[in-house]
Amino acid sequence: MDSYGSLHLRINEILKEKGISKNQICKDLDIPRSNFNKYCRDEFQRLDTKLICKLCFYLDINIYDLIEYKKP
Repeated sequence: MDSYGSLHLRINEILKEKGISKNQICKDLDIPRSNFNKYCRDEFQRLDTKLICKLCFYLDINIYDLIEYKKP
């Protein structure tokens, strides 16, 4: 975490709540599993806006349900 805080994607929590596997969402959205895992572990440098839109649409959530800001 740097001095300005960090972003956390709640993908794992949401998938668990909705009973969706990582394999299923990757298949349905045509997302490479290795890239998706980086987002699940918050190991990203930049957010792919197209992916964020896909996730919000597929999971029927709003962006604020998906992205959480963590203060330093």
